[in-house]
Amino acid sequence: MDPGDWPGDFGAALLADPEDGSCQGIFLRYDLLGGRGPSMLIGNLRASSPARDPEDGVPFEVRQLLAAIGNDEPVGVVDTEDFPVMLGDDLLIVKKVKLSESRVACVQFGSSDDIQVTVATWDRPITDDLYQLLKPLPADMFRT
Repeated sequence: MDPGDWPGDFGAALLADPEDGSCQGIFLRYDLLGGRGPSMLIGNLRASSPARDPEDGVPFEVRQLLAAIGNDEPVGVVDTEDFPVMLGDDLLIVKKVKLSESRVACVQFGSSDDIQVTVATWDRPITDDLYQLLKPLPADMFRT
């Protein structure tokens, strides 16, 4: 994703393995709310990242988004639903994660190189148009 494609402030962060320092994930954070905190967090986690499989099922990116905006209310997964999205000639199966905090929208999908992409938004719906803007990060960014 080209940060120039979107208005607002953009930030990026790495999730490093505490043992060997290898890259476990790359996160993109957009502040589309005029300096009032992020409204979108996009996570890219490699297959071996422990953040991909949280005990309670709440995606790591959702927790990071809520922490960034200062919302410390408990949140849980209510339901999940798989649905198809066409990207050009390719079919993408997206998992919609419904949360107890209704102002958070969250979707997850995998890329062919086993990178899991999670998009979490605050007070904004996630529409099919968003997937057209996303460009997968290359797997070699996650070298160990």
